[in-house]
Amino acid sequence: MGSSHARAYHTSPGFTLIGLVAPSARRRGPLAAELGVGEFDTLDAALETTAPDAVCIASYPDTHFAYAKRAIEFGAHVFVEKPLAQTVREAEEIAALAVSRGLKAVVGYILRVHPAWKEFIRIARTLGKPLVMRMNLNQQSDGASWETHKSLMKSMSPIVDCGVHYVDVMCQMTRSRPVRVQAIGARLTDEIASDMYNYGNLHVVFEDGSAGWYEAGWGPMMSETAFFVKDVVGPGGSVSIVDPSDGGAAARATASADIDAHTKTNALLVHRVAAHGREKGDKLIDMSDEPGHQELCDREQAFFLDAIRGDADLSDHLADAVNSLRIVLAADESVRTGKVVSLA
Repeated sequence: MGSSHARAYHTSPGFTLIGLVAPSARRRGPLAAELGVGEFDTLDAALETTAPDAVCIASYPDTHFAYAKRAIEFGAHVFVEKPLAQTVREAEEIAALAVSRGLKAVVGYILRVHPAWKEFIRIARTLGKPLVMRMNLNQQSDGASWETHKSLMKSMSPIVDCGVHYVDVMCQMTRSRPVRVQAIGARLTDEIASDMYNYGNLHVVFEDGSAGWYEAGWGPMMSETAFFVKDVVGPGGSVSIVDPSDGGAAARATASADIDAHTKTNALLVHRVAAHGREKGDKLIDMSDEPGHQELCDREQAFFLDAIRGDADLSDHLADAVNSLRIVLAADESVRTGKVVSLA
């Protein structure tokens, strides 16, 4: 994500990329050379040397809070990859600090700038209430991607790190208050800490009766069968992300660790029932002409730029980021305690 965001700033006419920060020269050096910018091994060194107007934080999640707080206190706007922090209290602190300093804080919910996912959410809102939302993203990762996942799991599980995206989607669909969460998890490898799990499954219930299910697993042992499910059902019908190409599931058979596949929709299948005042039947909406991963990162940074230039009110954006984090952290608590967690 860091390299993709850096390239987005580099090509944006509204930003001038002035430096990259990473503790390892191996990680930052080739990209810095490619983009022709300075490189630093600490955030403090970069801030003191370059005095930036904005800072993009795309490091591991356990650094997000400290880096965002430091950048805002320095006087910079911040773009922070999801999740905003490791705790709800920290996320609320960053949101409040940005507002108090008159600075913008944008959280990297990439699906919010994806036209097909926005359409998926819009159609879901026409299906009546309650909604049943079924989503997952399992990744059969190995090699470098498995090393990245193992590094991520030093601070958080898959249902927290990935789950905030899809729980955020559910919250946009229902626009209802989450009331309770229950989850299970499994540790399927000895390559991670004994208190961490690389597979998780959460269930969240909303005040309007809607229910959401999300599943995420990382590692070389994960199945490629049904790794990508995005399906919503309501009284008026359903909407699903599908792949209509010949081969169906086989067409996705090697894609679960491919970052471009995580946002790709291909098509939306809309099913309507006659009782809800709409024409009964199924409709396939072609979404094949959709932005790729890099273009989505470009759009995220365009949103960040517009928020800065237009002095946008980001209070709802930040409240949603805190809300989705609260849900997935409650799921993590449920895994570890074996109890249903109330959010009331």
